[in-house]
Amino acid sequence: MGDTQKMGEMQDIAQNVNHNASYFLTIDQGTSGTKALLFTREGKLSHRLDKGHQQFYPQSGWVEHDPEEIFGNTVAAMKAVMEKAGISSRDIICISISNQRETTIMWDRSTGRPVMNAVVWQCRRAEDQCRIIAEAGKGPLVKEKTGLVLSPYFSAAKAQWIIQNVPGAKEKMDAGNLLFGTVDTYIIWKLTGGTVHATDYSNAGRTQLFNIHTLEWDRELLTLFGLDPGCMPEVLSSDSFFGQTRRGLFETGIPIAGVLGDSHAAFFAQCCTVRGMAKATYGTGSSVMMNVGEEDSLFSEKVVTSIGYALKGDVTYVLEGNINCTGATIKWLVDDLELISSSKEAGILSESVDSNEGVYLVPAFVGLSAPYWNSDVRAVIANLTRGTKKAHIVRAAEESIAYQIQDVIEAMQNDSGISLRELRVDGGPTRDTFLMQFQADITQVPVVRTSIEELSATGAMYMGGLASSVWHTLKEIEQLREVERVFTPARSTEWRNRQYDGWKQAVSNLLK
Repeated sequence: MGDTQKMGEMQDIAQNVNHNASYFLTIDQGTSGTKALLFTREGKLSHRLDKGHQQFYPQSGWVEHDPEEIFGNTVAAMKAVMEKAGISSRDIICISISNQRETTIMWDRSTGRPVMNAVVWQCRRAEDQCRIIAEAGKGPLVKEKTGLVLSPYFSAAKAQWIIQNVPGAKEKMDAGNLLFGTVDTYIIWKLTGGTVHATDYSNAGRTQLFNIHTLEWDRELLTLFGLDPGCMPEVLSSDSFFGQTRRGLFETGIPIAGVLGDSHAAFFAQCCTVRGMAKATYGTGSSVMMNVGEEDSLFSEKVVTSIGYALKGDVTYVLEGNINCTGATIKWLVDDLELISSSKEAGILSESVDSNEGVYLVPAFVGLSAPYWNSDVRAVIANLTRGTKKAHIVRAAEESIAYQIQDVIEAMQNDSGISLRELRVDGGPTRDTFLMQFQADITQVPVVRTSIEELSATGAMYMGGLASSVWHTLKEIEQLREVERVFTPARSTEWRNRQYDGWKQAVSNLLK
């Protein structure tokens, strides 16, 4: 299909938007399950329905999902949430998508069947592929073109593993019959009945195959990872129309508009649309993002440069640092050490003691990610004494979350020359008031907690609203954001430096 024909079809879909419809329908496809959410025209969450999916662990360090199960759950969740709300497809303005990033799917163009399960972002099976590329001295080339550190975390090496190890995959690719995509791409392809093979800039930028400077699939990188250009999806702005649901799926066809990777969607929902704004998402791990505007040439060994989002073809770049264990550390206290019965106790117990008494927990259970990038070290509790109590260890675990966030922020500030003015936060652990106040004291800037739930879904919905002309400007989006509480620094710089220096010493000792 030619570009002119594609543009015409997208314009037709845009013109078919039902501007009298009352709801946005958003798919938030995550690592553990899929959510279907309905938002009103005012951007308020109305209804939500969740469907979990299986996690497959074929061997140590390998993680898979069944793409067909995910798509089946996606459709079932959308239909169920509409039934729950008592509405039909005629009441939907558009479908928007936020998705787990880097997870890789390859499928047969003619049958639509995946050649194997999805290789999940957490999966480490492609370490050998990365090692071979690194030994060939190509790591700096990958970083220069993509802004990303060569790693099996990203999609490129996962796709190469599939080509090299799944019987028939290479033959399908050579015959022009194999398609590549992240989860958003696969869902769009299935929703449109195989007529649209597309992704957005934020997801493309996390594959390690997309040149963030030229804004196109990089042929040199595709060759390096053994992939044919014909496998790759079209890349569109996040606020584009991506197609329309196939006939028979719903009562009427629904436009698909607004697509973002989940961390990018949360970033956009936090309205971090001005250079220097930053957000931290607290979950099992954490993602910290800082807006660096149109600056695509920032080079950092400690954090990565990514595409934050694209509006009408204009790309906004971000620095990003991902942390392996934040909320997971508290879960470890609950499930494995059994020091506390629930995560809600962590902040309460931490506040029961005046300080950590010099105890530091470095939660390197699977190594340290940004800004240290050392996968070989393991967790340690430092400076235990006979006087150490349960509360001190729990407090050290809580504090480790804030210290790791600060490590990434410090790296971003040093690399960008931008001084952070506030940190916008989201995720379940942000309900922990001890943690949020400690974060403000360590970061020495206000920590702003939003009252909006479901940030990833909200960000995708905002993009869909811009595409559908429900809203027209970023200022209108900013007015939808609601601040629930601001935590301002309450400790002195001297106190902060003593605490943070102790953390850095504990990490330094571990890395020796």
